[in-house]
Amino acid sequence: MRSIAFLAACLASAAAHAQNPVETDGDKYRVILENDRVRVLEYRDLPGQKTHRHHHPAFVLYALGPFKRTITLPDGKVLAREFKAGDAMWSEEQTHIGANVGDTPTHVIMIELKEEPRK
Repeated sequence: MRSIAFLAACLASAAAHAQNPVETDGDKYRVILENDRVRVLEYRDLPGQKTHRHHHPAFVLYALGPFKRTITLPDGKVLAREFKAGDAMWSEEQTHIGANVGDTPTHVIMIELKEEPRK
């Protein structure tokens, strides 16, 4: 029975691990800082590029330049996003595929939270 539970835990961990954006899109994401409370990522892409499906815990995004992109959620819903340099946004955790649909590169800093939400 323990081996089945262990196998299930390993498979769940592997599935979650596979959605790490640094692994799915290591050519676009770079870890700037990581500790037990946050992970700070730099993200860059070019017009026309898109990411693989990946997951972010709750995060803050800060735009270093202007860009336009779409975010495709697992249910197929597509969100259009447009940012100016200096814009910031909060997002609850999400799994998505992102695509740069503008004429400028995307360049952002993302701060992912590792803490459990406060109740």
